[in-house]
Amino acid sequence: MTISNGAFDQLDASNLPEPVIVLNAASDEAASGAEHVTTPVAYDAILLASFGGPEGQDDVIPFLRNVTRGRGIPEERLEEVAHHYRAFGGVSPINDQNRELKAALEAELERRGVDLPVIWGNRNWTPYMRDALTEANQRGFTKLIAIGTSAYSSFSSCRQYREDYAIALEETGLGDTIKIDKVRQFFDHPGFVQPFIDGVKQGLLDVAAQGISPEETHILFATHSIPSSDAERSGPASRGFGPDGAYAAQHLAVAEVVMSEAAGVEKWSLVYQSRSGPPSMPWLEPDINDSIVELAGQGIKAVVIVPLGFVSDHMEVKWDLDTEAMETSEENGIFAVRVPTPGVHAAYVTGLVDLVLERRDGVPVADRPAMTDLGPWYDVCRPGCCENVRAGFKPALAGVLP
Repeated sequence: MTISNGAFDQLDASNLPEPVIVLNAASDEAASGAEHVTTPVAYDAILLASFGGPEGQDDVIPFLRNVTRGRGIPEERLEEVAHHYRAFGGVSPINDQNRELKAALEAELERRGVDLPVIWGNRNWTPYMRDALTEANQRGFTKLIAIGTSAYSSFSSCRQYREDYAIALEETGLGDTIKIDKVRQFFDHPGFVQPFIDGVKQGLLDVAAQGISPEETHILFATHSIPSSDAERSGPASRGFGPDGAYAAQHLAVAEVVMSEAAGVEKWSLVYQSRSGPPSMPWLEPDINDSIVELAGQGIKAVVIVPLGFVSDHMEVKWDLDTEAMETSEENGIFAVRVPTPGVHAAYVTGLVDLVLERRDGVPVADRPAMTDLGPWYDVCRPGCCENVRAGFKPALAGVLP
C-alpha cells in the first residue's frame, strides 16, 4: 500500500492498516521502512539542520514570528520573549555555534578521508532549509544524510525537523531529485554523553573546592519542557514509555548513565525549563527554578546544572540557565555551576561523523554503540511517532507514515 502526502490529514495512527510504507524522498535502501538500515548507502552530502536564530536587533521580532507562525501568538508576547535576545545584542549564539560545528565536522571528515560536504540549513532563520537544498541541487548532490541538532525524540526535536525536510523539498520543487535520510536520534550515543560525564566530574570538583560536601550537593539535569500531550506521544506508542513518553524516558536513562560516573554524589533529578505555553496547557515539570528553591529549603548548598537536553550554548542555555537559574541559586544561597554543552567537544564531533558513517556503511545493529538499554534508536522513525496534537500529522521524511 502506498500513501501519498495528500492523504496525511486523513490518517490516524491508532487505526493505521498494516503494512505501512515509508514516505516519499527516502533513499532506496531506507524505503522498506525497516527500523534499522544495514545496507550501505552512497550519500553524497551531509545536511546539518538546526533551529536558527537572529543575528541583530532588527532580526529578533521577524525571527520570533517565524518560530511561532500559525500559533496565533500576540505581538506583546513576542516582545516579552524578545528581551532575552535583546539582552545579548539581538544575536542568538546558535548560528555561530553551527558555523563552528560545521567547520569541526568538515575537519573531522577530512582527517578521516571521508568525501562528504556539509551543507547547513535552519528552520527559522537564514540559511533556511530551502536554501540548503537549493545549494545541494546546484552542486549536484542528490542523496543527503541529515543531522538534526537535537538528540531526543519529540515533535519539536525530531518530527518537526522531518517536516522541515518535506516542506523544503516542496518549496524548491526538488522532491523528485533529492533523497533525504537522517541519522538516528543520538541521545545515548557515547559522543553525545561523554561531554556531560566530563562536565559533571569537573563541576563536582568545582563544588568540592568551595568546601561543600557531596551530601549537600544536588545534580540537576535540565532540558526543555514540552507540552505533556507532545511528551506522551513521543517515540513509538508500542514501546509503552508511559505518560511522559520516550522524551522523558530517554533523558532519565542518560542521566542514570552520567550519574554512574559521578562517584560520591547520589542526589539528582530531571528538571525542565523554557516553558512557553498558556497556563491552561500542562507542560512537563518541575521547573528548574522551583526545584532550586525547594532544594534550598532541604539544606542543599550546591547544585551542578547539566543542560542534558541541549547540544550547544544557545539562548535557552544562556538565558534560562546562565541568567535565570543562576540568579535563583544566588538568591537562595546556593552555589551553582553549569556544565558545558557538547558544542564542538571532540567526542561529540567524532560521534556525529560516526553516526553518518554508520548509515553510509550499513553498520549492523549489534555494532552500533548505545549507552542505555533504549538504543540504538531507529534509523527510520516509526508509524505515528511524535505527533503534534495541535496540528496533527503533516508530511515528514525519514519515517514510516503517518
